[in-house]
Amino acid sequence: MSTPLLLELYDRLPPLHPGDDEELWAAGARDAMRDFRTAMKERYTEGTLARLLRAQNERTRRAAVLALGLVGTMQSNAAVAGMLRDEDPLVQRFASDALWEIWFRGGTTDQNWSLQQAVRKDDRAALDDLIARAPEFAEVYNQRAIWFFKRGEFSRAVADCEVALRLNPFHFGAAAGLGQCYLKMKKTRSALRAFRQAVEINPTFDHLNDTIRALEEALDNGSRDGE
Repeated sequence: MSTPLLLELYDRLPPLHPGDDEELWAAGARDAMRDFRTAMKERYTEGTLARLLRAQNERTRRAAVLALGLVGTMQSNAAVAGMLRDEDPLVQRFASDALWEIWFRGGTTDQNWSLQQAVRKDDRAALDDLIARAPEFAEVYNQRAIWFFKRGEFSRAVADCEVALRLNPFHFGAAAGLGQCYLKMKKTRSALRAFRQAVEINPTFDHLNDTIRALEEALDNGSRDGE
């Protein structure tokens, strides 16, 4: 399948520019995105889209990473994560969003649906059950870590974040969550390591840089917080 067709399909979407509100864009592009997804599934394989991530033309890379966010599986996880370091800001943004979509599709169709329902209902028991059925499904551990964090069970959240990262080393969300847990536990050095890891994986997480600098300054000033 030729690259010009991919770009033709991509150009049917409303334009998005760096600095635009992506949520507003997504709301306005809902119907067009549905058509784009259908065309991707009909005309491109996941492997072809992954290869197009290496295209010299940034518009082709934008289209390919956007498409993988809609139709890709965990087989494309590493390739899409690599695009977080692309020189094009829109490729980076699309890659960050695409990874979340891919991670939620990390199991079977039934398991993916169960995860969506468990998150929607804030159902800890359903997450436990899904982990028992799908112990390699990284996003389930990340979502249970969020459940624990919201209830102040930070040690248990840390344990789940660590499993999520072991299963999916590209999970910048779990790394950032780990940092937040350690902050609550007043473990400054551990929090700093986790936040650095999150930014190392995903440079678009630049909102963490202020937190990293503050933690570095605290340690330079002799903070005695735990590891």
